[in-house]
Amino acid sequence: MGTGLFDLEGHFSFYGAYHSNPINIAVHMIFVWPILFTILVLLYFTPPLLSIALLDQSFLVLNLGFFLTVVYGVYYVSLDRKAGSLAALLCFLCWVGGSALAYHLGFSLAWRVVLASQLFCWTGQFIGHGVFEKRAPALLDNLTQAFLMAPYFVLLEGLQSAFGYEPYPGFHASVTAKINNDIKAWKEEKQKKSS
Repeated sequence: MGTGLFDLEGHFSFYGAYHSNPINIAVHMIFVWPILFTILVLLYFTPPLLSIALLDQSFLVLNLGFFLTVVYGVYYVSLDRKAGSLAALLCFLCWVGGSALAYHLGFSLAWRVVLASQLFCWTGQFIGHGVFEKRAPALLDNLTQAFLMAPYFVLLEGLQSAFGYEPYPGFHASVTAKINNDIKAWKEEKQKKSS
């Protein structure tokens, strides 16, 4: 268990308090990773930060997309080695796949694909929050944490649901209690404002 930036329980309970409805969770599991993927498609067109001779003839460019992938991957591994390593691998695959797609589409078509995908995915998530969760998205309260943690959150949620995975024993119970307390406090605050 960490503190601050590396407090996995804190991050997971913050994000989980905004994602407690099963349909909204499913919507996020479907749309979060495509958002990251298409961001990496767009970032393919940023200038190289490093030039390596082996990659000169390749579609792989060590640019802002690669840098973002490394930051996300290292951060996820620092939170939990097992699930974090899987998340880092998925980020890397998104970078490779996004780079390949961008290379083949070219900028004039890629930005249109990215725009359409982003609009579709974000609309789905906002509908998930408005219709099913009945709560504003987490990004309105903490933009950085919402963007950084969203891919990891949905992966960890999926691993927990499918396999009962916990970064350490008692994680799920502790986070569930914090989420329930956060939701209760939010509902009480909402009730006070409406009365």
